[in-house]
Amino acid sequence: MRKSCRPANKRLLLRLACLLACALTCVSAEAEPVTTRIVCRASLAEARRTALSAQLRAITGWAGLHFDSQGALSFGTDAPSGGSQSARSLLAAAQDGKNLLIIEDASGSADVVFSRVLEGRWKDGSEGRPAAYVIQIDFEDFTHVSGDRAALAAFNAGWGLMHEVEHAVHDSTDAKGLGEAGECEASINRMRRECGLAERAEYFYKPFPGAERGDFKTRYVRLAFEEKRVADKKNRRYWLYWDAALIGGAPDANQVAAR
Repeated sequence: MRKSCRPANKRLLLRLACLLACALTCVSAEAEPVTTRIVCRASLAEARRTALSAQLRAITGWAGLHFDSQGALSFGTDAPSGGSQSARSLLAAAQDGKNLLIIEDASGSADVVFSRVLEGRWKDGSEGRPAAYVIQIDFEDFTHVSGDRAALAAFNAGWGLMHEVEHAVHDSTDAKGLGEAGECEASINRMRRECGLAERAEYFYKPFPGAERGDFKTRYVRLAFEEKRVADKKNRRYWLYWDAALIGGAPDANQVAAR
């Protein structure tokens, strides 16, 4: 839950990526200024960059959005078509901001449930350098999610990235109690609405009803999404399901809400 960053010469990007540690990113004092605020770490595989780019293009409507050969996020030069204006504004604010955002592949990490943002630090002092934040995404977690198609369309690595960028840029907060989406997800829901997608109804996921009863107990949890229908003034609810033993977070009261 931080803010955003500003750079000045692309040769820094690969150096930054190579010097990032897993928990808190460290940046070398030898690094030169950079020209982008959002960059992938070198270890983020090309296939995952490509998939993440495609998801961000659908969210923003920027057909030319991509990660360049050095991992820097580029919006392209094409005019937007569809997508979310709010999402475009958020990424533009990150690119024009004071801080550096570094995207890291945290797949398989027991500490990351879908995604999170961490404050980074410069290895040899931060004087004269932008603040750095690391957005960790566990791409494998998203492959273990199943449920209604409308909910799946509104919950992927691209949406996870937007959530963490919202934290970093606007320092927005997550929900504190049950049945709430929270300040950060309220902003992300605005983007989903602009994309014509279902909205996340709550921040905390909950144990699947009946999962703790019987001889065979599971750690399956579910997360609610809602579609507001103007025609009949009713909300339609959709669900996502996953095994928290696979994805993580089950023992953590901050991740799984229980009644």
